Amino acid sequence: QLHPHAIIIIHPIIHRERAPPYPARTTMTIATVLLAALLAIPTTAFAPNPTEARRPILGPLRAADSDSNSNSPLDAILFDCDGVLADTERDGHRLAFNMAFEENGIEEEWSEERYGTLLEVGGGKERMTAHWNEVGWPAQIPESDRASKVLDLHLQKTDIFMQLIDDGKIPLRPGILRLVDDAIASNIRLAVCSTSNEKAVSNLVSTLMG
Repeated sequence: QLHPHAIIIIHPIIHRERAPPYPARTTMTIATVLLAALLAIPTTAFAPNPTEARRPILGPLRAADSDSNSNSPLDAILFDCDGVLADTERDGHRLAFNMAFEENGIEEEWSEERYGTLLEVGGGKERMTAHWNEVGWPAQIPESDRASKVLDLHLQKTDIFMQLIDDGKIPLRPGILRLVDDAIASNIRLAVCSTSNEKAVSNLVSTLMG
């Protein structure tokens, strides 16, 4: 049962044995950050999609009062972004890294399995550095200019990632729009809370959800 005025937090918990090749990652959700985001992002950030089936997937979105038989409305649903709204790591960042490598003449292509392993390293610049420290650095990145070149690659990767979002090439996960529509119909506040790039998260929500 949920306490009255409850808030649901939807956050990916990835288990090595359940979702290969992506390994378990350390979650960084902090309650104060979530609540601040909830207050900052209005429900209208999510627009219903009239083309998607309207069959409710959660039933009536109500929270049961553990101290009485009456029902109280659920106050809010907080979504993480990566792995919840969309598989942005697999379908977005990984592809953007590979495209940035190709555009710079670097013969490197991260498979889903390899990128899943690299996700244990936090941060895109750090991820590239850890990978090349392990397998050897490309000839296009001289030792004296590694930090600068990695930074440039990461900025280019971010631009490519943004373009993938703008082009609608990173799909939402199944059922997300229906869940959001049901929540809006029940007057439940919604928010996206993420440690990812704020512009990327906002762009994904506005582009894919209207």
